[in-house]
Amino acid sequence: MHRYRFVLTRPLQFLPVIFGISVITFILVRLIPGDPARNILGTRATPTAIANIRAQYGLDEPMWLQYFYFLRNLANGEMGKSILYKIDVLKLILTRIEPTVALVLASVILSVLIAVPMAAIAARNRGGLADHAVRVISTFGIGFPPFWLGLMLIILFSVQLGIFPVSGYGTTLGDKLAHLALPSLTIALSLSTVLTRSLRAAMIEGLKSDVATAARARGMPEGIVFWKHVVPNSLVPTINLLAVNIGWLIGGTVVVESVFALPGMGQLLVRAIFSRDYMVVQGVAMVFACATVLINFIADIVTVAVDPRVTL
Repeated sequence: MHRYRFVLTRPLQFLPVIFGISVITFILVRLIPGDPARNILGTRATPTAIANIRAQYGLDEPMWLQYFYFLRNLANGEMGKSILYKIDVLKLILTRIEPTVALVLASVILSVLIAVPMAAIAARNRGGLADHAVRVISTFGIGFPPFWLGLMLIILFSVQLGIFPVSGYGTTLGDKLAHLALPSLTIALSLSTVLTRSLRAAMIEGLKSDVATAARARGMPEGIVFWKHVVPNSLVPTINLLAVNIGWLIGGTVVVESVFALPGMGQLLVRAIFSRDYMVVQGVAMVFACATVLINFIADIVTVAVDPRVTL
């Protein structure tokens, strides 16, 4: 069990990271041009009304004091009150977290389902036509922006074929899955290209490994050698790569949720930025940051569990 000792010490190492993220987020949010009070009251607002709004939300206080209030709220399990929605930020985020979590999980699952077969085909036919086709598709896939890819999927599957809904989230489980199909496929098509290239390289190395050679020497068919010995060992670097790209994945949800009008945290963040709702921007950014740190931590645990050779 000494291999899992990092589970006890790693969370303590995350505290400075979270603190640094909170500082950077707080400063960057305050650098957004515009005045939240003026955005709420409109262009014809009087200076007295603007001053009252700023005083109500503590925007007239020095920046260091505002940051102190922000940390105090976090210590109390709060994130302040939204200027735009007039409710607690944490409650607001909880109402929007389900679509985002569902989108991330569906995107990861689809990415793996796409990447593993493509990488297997390329690795088992190295240098052949199928290998070159997979490499070309992966190269082109990296260059497609998610917002453009999402619009193309909407035009094809929603407008022309009418298979999936254009936007929204739905109420029943079936409706939610239908509404998540195109957004998750948009992210998965972009993410799977990166995973495919990594998996292909790992599988090619695995085919030349001593484990595969020993399995062949015992008379195992090539298919069993590949799927029983090569593929499991190739998934270890892919897990790490997926954890590294989790920040990109979360950032991709912001764009994709805006394209498909999903009522998740990404759309909430975009609207909060345009309305200068500082508390919501800070709250969503902190949740995204904590989620990224947590997912990387889980990926480390999975890596140690899958590969006994790894120690952290």
